[in-house]
Order: sequence, then structure tokens, then C-alpha cells
Amino acid sequence: MSVDTSAEKMTKLEENLQRDVALKKMVNRWSKSHTHCMWQMTLDQRRNLYATLRMQDTMERELALSNKQLLMVRQAALHQLFEKEHQQYQQELNQMGKAFYEERL
Repeated sequence: MSVDTSAEKMTKLEENLQRDVALKKMVNRWSKSHTHCMWQMTLDQRRNLYATLRMQDTMERELALSNKQLLMVRQAALHQLFEKEHQQYQQELNQMGKAFYEERL
């Protein structure tokens, strides 16, 4: 009987050992996976930071270009207004029999 019980104990010990080894491997895989996941998250955060900075830079450049374009449009509109007023003054002076002095080359 002692041989049977010691063989059974040995079998149970081996099963327990195999279960422990399997658990240890599972914990190691989980640990590596967790580390990789944390590394990936920080990498994503850094990428998002750089993407945000690039987007801000692009927005600033677009805003500067749009301001420049708006200035050009406003200047053109002001130039048209001055031309229109100049034409109107010339017509009014012509009606009174007067004219602007224009130098001709």
C-alpha cells in the first residue's frame, strides 16, 4: 500500500508542478502583454501629441494665409471704392465745367 500511495502522491505532485509551471507561463505572458500594452499606450499618446502639434502648426499657417488673403481682398475693395469716388468727382466737376489736372506723358 505504501508504494501505491507514494506513486499517487508523486503523480499528484507532478500534476501540481505542471499546473504551477503553466500558471507561471500564463502570468509571464500576461506581464509581457501588459508591458507591451502600456508601452503602446504611451507611444500613442506621444504620437497624438505630435499630431496635435502638427495640426496646430497647419492651422496657424492657414490662418496666416487667410489673413493675408483677407487683407488683399479688403485692399482691392478699397481701391475699387476710391476709383468709383474719383470717377464720381470727375463727373461732378465736368458738370460744373471744371476738371482735375492730369499730367500726360
